[in-house]
Amino acid sequence: MNRWLALTIAALLAVSPQFAGAARDDGLASLRESGKAFAAVARKAGPAVVFIQTEGREQPREDARAEGFPFGDDLFRRFFGDDFPGLSRRAPTRPPRRAIGHGSGFVFAHGPGEVSYVLTNSHVVEDAERIRVRLQDGREFDARVRGIDPKSDVAVLEIPVARAPALAWGDSAALEVGEWVVALGNPFGLSHTLTVGVVSAKGRTSLGINDYEDFIQTDAAINPGNSGGPLVNLDGEVVGMNTAIFSRSGGSLGIGFAIPSNLARAIADQLMTRGRVVRGFLGVTVQALTPELAEALGVRQGQGVLVAQVAPDSPAARAGLQAGDVLRSFDGEPLTDGGHYRNRIALATPGSTVTLGVLRDGRPLTLRARVGQLDDEETLEPAGLHQAIGLAVRALTAAESERARLRAGQGVLVVGVARGSVAALAGIRPGSVILEVNRQPVGNAEEFAAALARSGDARVLLRLSENGQTRSVMLSWR
Repeated sequence: MNRWLALTIAALLAVSPQFAGAARDDGLASLRESGKAFAAVARKAGPAVVFIQTEGREQPREDARAEGFPFGDDLFRRFFGDDFPGLSRRAPTRPPRRAIGHGSGFVFAHGPGEVSYVLTNSHVVEDAERIRVRLQDGREFDARVRGIDPKSDVAVLEIPVARAPALAWGDSAALEVGEWVVALGNPFGLSHTLTVGVVSAKGRTSLGINDYEDFIQTDAAINPGNSGGPLVNLDGEVVGMNTAIFSRSGGSLGIGFAIPSNLARAIADQLMTRGRVVRGFLGVTVQALTPELAEALGVRQGQGVLVAQVAPDSPAARAGLQAGDVLRSFDGEPLTDGGHYRNRIALATPGSTVTLGVLRDGRPLTLRARVGQLDDEETLEPAGLHQAIGLAVRALTAAESERARLRAGQGVLVVGVARGSVAALAGIRPGSVILEVNRQPVGNAEEFAAALARSGDARVLLRLSENGQTRSVMLSWR
């Protein structure tokens, strides 16, 4: 028995180096195949990616130093007045210069005749007086803006070339976290660069980058100049458009954001056919479901949004939607947060009818609403917005006070925060409760407005209750 065991061990030792070599070869082969896959994506998608250069005019600026005075006129005026010899009688200005910018884009469609269409970010081309588009083969064309939508940061350009190489659309909804993606563009002006990464997350909203957000997050390197370039899958299909990065240095830190292809395509279709985007409108203000609110209302967090306010005589009001309802689905698709709701209603066709899944006092309801049109001058800001700080508030209901462990008549509920306002920059969100204004308790919207009116120096101290914790915030504005 020992003899057979010894022979078996000897045989295994004899062949084990071959097996080890085979394992190493298999690993290298796998890496080689991955490299070939990325190279195939570059060959397929690269010809449709374009370099965009823009020219605009800078505004004239006062020269920091007047000729002959190394510290400028102001220092001498301060001590000697306007009559000091050699001082200019008016502030000198530098002659306006040409502002040069650059970004990326990709051909996605062809028009009638000698026309192809390029998709890019609106922030790449807005305010440009001249736009030049360069293809991978070196050909350059003057482009004109077919349509631009700053609210979603999407723009469509038209170039005078027939059937330029174009990319096919992929389905961003089918994209999975962890899936390989490839970003193409012109980072820092380095033409036609490819970087590789994975999808880190989906459905990123409320980042404050655009009015309408539903970003794909990726660790594929996206740097300045990549804006407008495509994010593609391994089949070379567009699943997103590179738009923004989170960075403390100006370069990639592995946190990049792309507009999903399904949203970009819907916006691009409207820009091509209408030259502008027409958005749907219901007339409600919604707020996120905090864990405490979700538990009290009998839903799980992330399963819907709370209706904070319904505009009178709006499509939502006519459909029977009420403040305090939990809006759980939109045309059968579950809603996860306020940004998700904003995108769904914005893309709904005005005049169409949508089905709303609602939870009211624990009872599921189905409501049908006829979508209105959001006019350019119309705003989603709630009624009663205090413009100086960007907040809208109302008194708490008895149930809301109980859930927040507050006395009846204590505090006001924040139901709306204007984007970019001092309140938004301070981190105040719908659902927060304001207990005091300048150390004075407030219990309803009228008391809140009166306390604000008494703040005569454009500064106000607020004490808030959020998720069972209190904090103080100083807001300043001019």
